[in-house]
Amino acid sequence: MRYLISDIHGCFDQYQTLLAKIGFSDKDELYVLGDVVDRGPEPIKVLQDMMKRPNVIFILGNHDFIMYALMKKLSVEITEDNYDNYLTGEIMLDYQLWLQDGGLITAEKFRELGRREQADILDYIAGASLYEVIEHDGAEYRLVHAGLSNFLPDKGMDEYELYDFLEERADYTKRYYPGENIFLVTGHTPTVLIPGWGKAEVYREHGHIALDCACVAGGKLAAFCVETQQVIYVDGNI
Repeated sequence: MRYLISDIHGCFDQYQTLLAKIGFSDKDELYVLGDVVDRGPEPIKVLQDMMKRPNVIFILGNHDFIMYALMKKLSVEITEDNYDNYLTGEIMLDYQLWLQDGGLITAEKFRELGRREQADILDYIAGASLYEVIEHDGAEYRLVHAGLSNFLPDKGMDEYELYDFLEERADYTKRYYPGENIFLVTGHTPTVLIPGWGKAEVYREHGHIALDCACVAGGKLAAFCVETQQVIYVDGNI
């Protein structure tokens, strides 16, 4: 079976409980649609668990990208020679903004690691996909983190740029692709904020499948099974 989840945000206990609940095995595949880190209590433990599983496909989220970009800069030894390159005012401002947006717990847990472990995690994030396309029973599922900026219906997925996948929230009121068998699958936007929906449950309308059920804010962590079309939930308050 293939399962799709998003926005784990450091909720390691819920992540583990959900894997157990779906009976996740080496024969299955898990697509994680970004925002593994920040806000929740154990972001690094979630990443380390994913790294050990060859059947987990990691799609980059905006929080993961920010963590990578900043830690890549700041996890080096600062010397007099490289001071101007690594501790610029712009970088330190970005760092402060990240900490305020949930990055503090990630930064703290990352600093507890040895240099080799830090490098392995950064390499893993650097190798994440920007998107994945999977098919089942005549339907095509286009998996991204946030949405598709600069969208055109006939534009190939490989024609989009990095930031097209990471920041702009999908418009859940409109169908992106004219074909009824093409689905845009996203995280990033908590489903409770989707107009006319307002529930911490997976949203499936207008050719969308929205998976971010706001686990870290007390909602749910959801897994959508491609083959059965079922959704399995774990409560965010366990």
